[in-house]
Amino acid sequence: MQKVNALQTINIKSFQADLVQWFEAEQRQLPWRENKDPYKIWVSEIMLQQTRVDTVIPYFKRFIESFPTLHHLAEAGEEEILKAWEGLGYYSRVRNLQAAVREVKASYNGIVPDTPEDIIGLKGVGPYTAGAILSIAYGKPEPAVDGNVMRVLSRILLIQEDIAKPKTRKIFEDAVRTLISHDNPSAFNQALMELGALICTPTNPSCMLCPVNEHCVAFAEGMQKELPVKMKVTKVKQVKLISAIIKNEKGEILVQKRPDQGLLAGLWEFPSVSFTKVKKVTKDMYEDTFAVTFNGRVQLQVNRFTEITHVFSHLKWTIDAYEAVMLDELSDEVIDRERLRWVSEKEMKQLAFPVPYQKMYKEYKSQ
Repeated sequence: MQKVNALQTINIKSFQADLVQWFEAEQRQLPWRENKDPYKIWVSEIMLQQTRVDTVIPYFKRFIESFPTLHHLAEAGEEEILKAWEGLGYYSRVRNLQAAVREVKASYNGIVPDTPEDIIGLKGVGPYTAGAILSIAYGKPEPAVDGNVMRVLSRILLIQEDIAKPKTRKIFEDAVRTLISHDNPSAFNQALMELGALICTPTNPSCMLCPVNEHCVAFAEGMQKELPVKMKVTKVKQVKLISAIIKNEKGEILVQKRPDQGLLAGLWEFPSVSFTKVKKVTKDMYEDTFAVTFNGRVQLQVNRFTEITHVFSHLKWTIDAYEAVMLDELSDEVIDRERLRWVSEKEMKQLAFPVPYQKMYKEYKSQ
């Protein structure tokens, strides 16, 4: 594993002072920075995983309005928390968050733990989230290393290890332990994150505006655009789907709950059929599959009303969306077995749908 030589020569006190001073003057006003409530910091850090700050802000505000304290979240029902999270994706995050919050309520008297050993044992809390809560809320000099921080430090310290490899994280965590301000670890860690978000960006970093450019080895050697080193992303799998908005005589819409494990677990969708190894999907394929699965016939309209494309981290969905009518009544047994439900438009608003199905319904309503 690479030895970080720059740690031997960097003026740590000067680096800390330049970084923290810049942060205190230039930091963005974000709702989770209004106080150091460990619960709110925890919620924000979970939301910010794989999600942009601008996207998170309104979700965070609504979530905290619905669940203002750890106790409110612990007592909430699953449908309620999924609805509050609707559109943010990676829904296992909020399930794990609630499970961990319930553990805090049961085992720690409702107080978020302030030691690495206790907090890292909570469901869904990894080294980064633990470090962020401990340093920002409790002022503990613990590293909080995410992609932003690895990018920043790979340039400042000229670290050329592949940041996509899990073992590389320890290099950066050790570097932060050496560099972190023990007087103000909260501002130090947030400053590294902020620097990566605003200045030391993935492409075209604003080096001339950087408050710590005089400490940056990559800048001095003209290598900042070559770092960080990151292996290529795995090829995205293509999945074709047909999905239908099916109405009954009452004007209710048929929806289906996804399995409790796997992608988009426990969310609601319009009955869909997926295909991974076909070049073209047809209405007949949907109607035939529906009849076999649900023991009832459905008829799609001649033309789809929209096509929805949605890219996940590892796969791409292309959904042909149709309107349809039921030709047979579905049995109660099938409805229970396949987790189906007939719902009114008002009832639909209480259910959590993944983004592609939200888009599909919006297109349907705009016709």
